[in-house]
Amino acid sequence: MDLAHLHLLLNHFPVVGTIIGTVFMLYALIKKIKIIQRTVLVLWIVLAAMTPIVMNTGEAAEHKVEEMAGMNHDIIHEHEEAAEYAFWLMIGLGVISLAALSLYKMGSDITMATKISFIISLFVATAMFRTGYLGGLIRHTDLQNVNAKTTQDLHLGESSDEELH
Repeated sequence: MDLAHLHLLLNHFPVVGTIIGTVFMLYALIKKIKIIQRTVLVLWIVLAAMTPIVMNTGEAAEHKVEEMAGMNHDIIHEHEEAAEYAFWLMIGLGVISLAALSLYKMGSDITMATKISFIISLFVATAMFRTGYLGGLIRHTDLQNVNAKTTQDLHLGESSDEELH
């Protein structure tokens, strides 16, 4: 197994884990279940620690894919840009989660820190979802064609609507 394979193996964890954590945190905040709130904070810390590994192995995956003929380099670049944005959001979520758990260990109320982490997790989950989607487009050329056709149909529809007016 090389670094590109490792990237493909690990990249799902931050994407899926953040989304699942966000759903569980929402539930825990609504029901006021503190143990689930703290558990999700730990999950986000683990995911934040894992994210640099995913980013670094992504570089190896990029180099491997760029060697292949017919790859859409614009999609690779867009995925890379989305990943960098999601990376920094995830690191921020991990730091805030770590701060909240540290406050808890010192006996402080972490309700506000937990709510702030939840709000940030909404942005992280969205960014991770977009990054994962764009990453999927790199190898799933069938999806690229569907998106290109849909975009083309939309543009054709716009021009024909303009001609009618």
